[in-house]
Amino acid sequence: MGARRVVIEADGGSRGNPGPAGYGAVVRDQGTGEVLAERSEAIGVATNNVAEYRGLIAGLAAAAEVGAVEVEARMDSKLVVEQMCGRWQIKHPGLRPLAAEAAALVRRFDNVRFAWIPRERNKHADALANAAMDAAAGKSPREVPRTAEPGRETSGAAEPAREVAGPESSARAQAREVAARASTRTAGSDPATVKPSWEPRPSDTATRLILIRHGETEYTEQRRYSGRGDVALSAKGREQVQATAARVAVLAPTVAAVVSSPLSRCTATAAAIAAAVGNPPVRTVEDLIECDFGVWEGRTFAEVRDGWPGEMDAWLASTRIAPPDGESFTEVGLRVRRAIGALRDAYPGETVVVVSHVSPIKLALRDALAASDAFLHRLFLDAAGISVVDLWPDGGIAVRTVNDTSHHPS
Repeated sequence: MGARRVVIEADGGSRGNPGPAGYGAVVRDQGTGEVLAERSEAIGVATNNVAEYRGLIAGLAAAAEVGAVEVEARMDSKLVVEQMCGRWQIKHPGLRPLAAEAAALVRRFDNVRFAWIPRERNKHADALANAAMDAAAGKSPREVPRTAEPGRETSGAAEPAREVAGPESSARAQAREVAARASTRTAGSDPATVKPSWEPRPSDTATRLILIRHGETEYTEQRRYSGRGDVALSAKGREQVQATAARVAVLAPTVAAVVSSPLSRCTATAAAIAAAVGNPPVRTVEDLIECDFGVWEGRTFAEVRDGWPGEMDAWLASTRIAPPDGESFTEVGLRVRRAIGALRDAYPGETVVVVSHVSPIKLALRDALAASDAFLHRLFLDAAGISVVDLWPDGGIAVRTVNDTSHHPS
């Protein structure tokens, strides 16, 4: 049984800011102070703040691995603590995706609090971070002292911990705000300042994403879970793909790039579309791959309902729950958000075709519409359906089309 209440001590730094950087994180049992997990890593050249966020992310991930439900995260970084509490804006675009990743991990727990502590009370994590920085700089790592301080003794004169995510708390809204603000990677603007407006925006400054689910496979027709298994397009799927390619050629006379999940049902769809729109470069993006359905892969929906009724109910009730040996939608959402942000940054004012799967496209549309997780169960996406989203540099978003199938062969 994993620990239910834990303390995370996290730190990070660089020699030069930016310079050789690394992070350290310790997870302790809140009652006994026993060390349950340690994490440290050299991350190459980075800034202090990037390394500190990476330490927090590693600590939160480790806390989830040991089964924590309630977390107190302690850091000597005032900036990270204040930003995660929603009191300070996240102005640097390089920190926003890291803060989004941390905020998504926060939502995996019932309750998370953040507290600032002085550096002398963060010695264990600091030592792990310094050893990682030594490794990043090519030096022999120093020995990391193992502190025996119980977690409850390290709080000292720390600032009163402020709850960031908890059941029915105002801090839950703050965490969501941090996640929404952080997940939008824009340069020189804060998405929180984007004002609602009915005024039409100039389309030539938006990055247009044409989101396309791959064509049908045998698994699609048989209503089977199809995740990481590389199932090829069926004859019907290949026919759908040709019709979709012709439709995209009408929608987007100029396409800057076609990006695809690495699975063949997507790459075959992407290749046909690229051929129809002038052969722009096609590249695969690992973050666009389908959810890992674990032991449910290849099984019918009915088989899973009969064989894993409790697990299925839990999975349907929370995006934080993964199928046995699989991946949660929270985890899928993190990588999809990262992929979308990278495309917006790489193709400003251009059109990009994105070929992926049901789960990643649903999650991208959920975020674009600022919808709740209930949206995932209420939206149906057909094979070879087309959705269109515009992303502006200031954080503005417009969803223009969802699941267009008018081009499907009759």
